[in-house]
Amino acid sequence: MKVLYFSRDYATHDHRFLAAIVEAGHEAHFLRLEQRGPRLEERHFPEGAIEIEWDGGQGPFAWSRAPHLVRSLRRVIQHLQPDLIHAGPLHTCGALAARAGFHPLALMSWGSDILREAQQSTRAASNIRFALGQADALMADCMAVEDAAAQFDFPRTSVVRFAWGVDLEKFSPLEETSPLRERLGWENAFVMLHTRAWEPLYGVLALAQSFVRAAQQHEGLRLLLLGNGSLEQETKSVFEQGRVLDRVHFAGQVSQSELPAYYQAADLYLSASHSDGSSVSLMEALASGLPALVSDIPGNREWIEPGAQGWLFPVDDADALAAAILHAAQEETDFSAMRHTARARAEERADWQQNKLGIQRAYELARLHA
Repeated sequence: MKVLYFSRDYATHDHRFLAAIVEAGHEAHFLRLEQRGPRLEERHFPEGAIEIEWDGGQGPFAWSRAPHLVRSLRRVIQHLQPDLIHAGPLHTCGALAARAGFHPLALMSWGSDILREAQQSTRAASNIRFALGQADALMADCMAVEDAAAQFDFPRTSVVRFAWGVDLEKFSPLEETSPLRERLGWENAFVMLHTRAWEPLYGVLALAQSFVRAAQQHEGLRLLLLGNGSLEQETKSVFEQGRVLDRVHFAGQVSQSELPAYYQAADLYLSASHSDGSSVSLMEALASGLPALVSDIPGNREWIEPGAQGWLFPVDDADALAAAILHAAQEETDFSAMRHTARARAEERADWQQNKLGIQRAYELARLHA
């Protein structure tokens, strides 16, 4: 089957979806809506995936260009003659593909489109409603996305739900001392890991404030802070003013090949995100046998049972997060059992080798409904 895969840009998840499409025996033709600067994915296109050059994917996306983009997309469709279009996010690529009028149309929610953008923008909500009204099937990564689609009157019988999952061999527990911990001199510390972008959506300032408050009461706390973002200066100022800069390791952008070592070096994964579907970072942590302390939002509640795989705390509540960190760092916490339970949850629900079969199920459903 010839599949036209239409996405916003080429990022880590696009690589995995394209690879899964090719592995299933399909022709994968990749169309990107925009190029947002430096490459977001270090790996080249999977062997067998072909990028289509078109006059739509130049510069940042703007809805003022929508009529031109739809006309260009129709020309691509006419030339390629695909058997199916796979498009997402819903409010951009999904809506444009829907306007092109092609079927079968299998849409994929990227979580934030329907969980956040639809709540913040009437235009996004309108585009999502239109896209779902034309879709033959919808791929959702969690129940929260399926529930949100139902609010747009999309039938649950047309939803294929599967977590995007992780490579369980690549992300796995380390049975020996972490070389990274040794290099940092943190062998006897309680090490926490944060991998999310330094942006308002991910609550990074509240996380920094909570670490300062907890670290002032517990000398052994340490924080591995990956990535960067627009709040970098403000975030570092929180640590500096709290006099805990020497207890934070700023790792910057970490490659996919290096990332597992950071999970294996930590005792606890942290995320203060305001919105998530099934977070891939959380699944990577669980697969690494790393208990998680994460914000109490629907997507996270699907993965974390308090006291089993980790704990939940109220969104944007730095005091509650600080208290939870101190609770987790107490010596009586049975981390051995929690590590086992975390890994078991990942093996049960986050195995990408199994979950990627959901793409094929969505294609079959879309062709049935077209």
